[in-house]
Amino acid sequence: MQSISADVDYSLQRQSLLRDVAFGRVGTHEVCDASPYLINASRFHGEATTRRCPICRREYLWLVHYIFGDELRSSAGQARSQAELAMLATSYRHIDVYVVEVCRGCSWNHLVRRFAVGRDYLAQPAAASTPSASRDTSRPGRTGTN
Repeated sequence: MQSISADVDYSLQRQSLLRDVAFGRVGTHEVCDASPYLINASRFHGEATTRRCPICRREYLWLVHYIFGDELRSSAGQARSQAELAMLATSYRHIDVYVVEVCRGCSWNHLVRRFAVGRDYLAQPAAASTPSASRDTSRPGRTGTN
């Protein structure tokens, strides 16, 4: 399918925030503030997870994928499903995707991940068959010859 570039994981920031909530440095009213638009986006475009909410521990979390990019024009900032992301990745050169987890019960929400998709990031199957592509480039200065 497509390779992912510029992947940023926000799990350490999430852990730090949850630690602050557990120790009372941050109130739950500060972290359980999902907008009605985010809750609705989780209903129509969300992806269910098997993880429970770290705040209320009753509801399961939902992942919502928001898309941004210059080529998207009026579609920028919209929530899209995983299937739609795959189709958009073949139609546009570059799309930034922001993944937000949300709890529909207590309104917990947090940015989980950011990555880019698009034609600029599609795997190049023809390049794998060329002799230059078989070189070991894992370390700078390696040419593939010993």
